[in-house]
Amino acid sequence: METSCLFCRIVAGEIPATVVHRTATTLAFRDIDPKAPSHVLVIPVAHHANVIELATDPAAAADVLATAAKVAELEDLTDGFRVIFNTGAHGGQEVSHVHAHVVGGAPLGPMLSAQR
Repeated sequence: METSCLFCRIVAGEIPATVVHRTATTLAFRDIDPKAPSHVLVIPVAHHANVIELATDPAAAADVLATAAKVAELEDLTDGFRVIFNTGAHGGQEVSHVHAHVVGGAPLGPMLSAQR
């Protein structure tokens, strides 16, 4: 556990979160600033700073994706959803613990804004 990492502290129970699903290797909880009717973050319990680091642990990466699929099922996102990994400053990553955003529950619109 990274003691200064917000998400590691959530995993440890030091900071509360609304848990949607938990496995031995992953934790899924509601985003505090949702961008869609359903917006759940899926993280590995083990600290990986970003998706590049997560890719070096194929089992953990598979667990994160399996949990994202389970969240979509639990949230009844039968009309579709997105799984988004933000990496680095230009990618919009705000917390340096890899996390997948599972978003859905309404039409999501274009992938990127027209603004460039």
